[in-house]
Amino acid sequence: MIGIGGSAMSPLAGMLRERGYRVTGSDAGVYPPASTFLESRGIPFTQAFDSAHLTPAPDLIVVGNAISRGNAEVEEMLDRKLSYRSLPEILEEEFLPGKHSIVVSGTHGKTTTTAMLAWLFHVAKKRPNFLVGGIAENFGQAYGLGGGEEFILEGDEYDSAYWDKAAKFFHYHPDDLVITSLEFDHADIYPDFETYQTAFLRLVNLVPRRGRVVIWGDREAGEALLKASAKAFCPVIRYGFEPGNDWIATNVQTDGDGMTFAVQYKGEPYAEIRLNSTGRHNVLNALAALIVAQGRGIRREAIQEALATFRSVKRRMDVKGEVAGILVVDDFAHHPTAVKATIEAARSRWPDRRLWAVLEPRSNSMRRKVFQDALPGALALGDKVLLGGVNRAAQLSDEQRLNPETVAESIRKLGKDARALSGADAIAEVLVSEAKPGDLVLIMSNGSFDGLCEKLLKKLAATHSTTGASAR
Repeated sequence: MIGIGGSAMSPLAGMLRERGYRVTGSDAGVYPPASTFLESRGIPFTQAFDSAHLTPAPDLIVVGNAISRGNAEVEEMLDRKLSYRSLPEILEEEFLPGKHSIVVSGTHGKTTTTAMLAWLFHVAKKRPNFLVGGIAENFGQAYGLGGGEEFILEGDEYDSAYWDKAAKFFHYHPDDLVITSLEFDHADIYPDFETYQTAFLRLVNLVPRRGRVVIWGDREAGEALLKASAKAFCPVIRYGFEPGNDWIATNVQTDGDGMTFAVQYKGEPYAEIRLNSTGRHNVLNALAALIVAQGRGIRREAIQEALATFRSVKRRMDVKGEVAGILVVDDFAHHPTAVKATIEAARSRWPDRRLWAVLEPRSNSMRRKVFQDALPGALALGDKVLLGGVNRAAQLSDEQRLNPETVAESIRKLGKDARALSGADAIAEVLVSEAKPGDLVLIMSNGSFDGLCEKLLKKLAATHSTTGASAR
């Protein structure tokens, strides 16, 4: 496996090992949690690429989508005409035949919704097979091979491999398809929203007549989702908060660290639901999962039990620690809409705390100017805003690259204190000197942010050690 340390490649390595294959791999650097996971499964890997790794020749090579031409192992593979596949091709050929494919797609919420579905089917004793784009807390890992009828997959619209620039989800042949939302993303792959949307139109067109398409149907979802549903040759089921949807969530109440809400189906009461998470986006995620589960014959009581005991995915509103009354929370948000939803959810969960919104422009879209106008309004929902430097900034020209200082200036015009800083160390220094007891520091990035959470907690503990405060 070339690129074995990738967030989807390492779980696939575990799945193949569980199937009885001898699996080896390499990467430019394999770090926790991927490294510890691979070690726990007895999967050997090297921390560099070398053509010698392909001698003796493996029966098959899986090439991660972060790997490109010029890689020493790829060049050796092509020179010797060794057999190779992409990650989605392996899923398509090895794991999906004979299974009812449940694919969760969309710009936002697909990882959480996929993990919810896996837990729903597990609680209902349906022995789910699943692959999630993150660590599902209830399972302690990103995949499961339960042997049941269904295979539940996160349908990623990112490209499949250097030779296959089409979306991964085309390989997954959905029987049940969820589209959570449609907003422009992955600006490095799709030149505009129309091209991005077309990928989802084509995906809907793959669902068989006996299948189902489940979409968010509120006006807020936009015309793009309705346009996508028009491509369906199967029933289309709509969910949301507004009348006119087939499934509706009502009476949403924040209750401590969680929420309660009522669900109606075509105007009739269906169930009372409790979630151990906050935010309207999580209500929508739960509705989508509930609809698919109910359609596969899972009883209402099992759905209620599963949603009440669902523990989310790592790096989704992940409480990292509290020192001297300063709470540090980590989240994966890396799109203006996700940033907005995350801040709103944090406000709901911790309403009395002053909120520091801290963002790293790291994803391939967030690094570009495509979101420069949308970011200020989302970040200004915080009380104070700190922006890190653009990750891998040198790879983009000045015309392409997001300007954090421009974003900060726009936020200041909205009446909020905002600063653009060089990186994690500078941000940690500001927070240590200015954060007060009762504050919430919400750190958002789709990467490690150079270990900011850990650095901050360590600095806070050192600063406040004389007062007896400690991290927990």
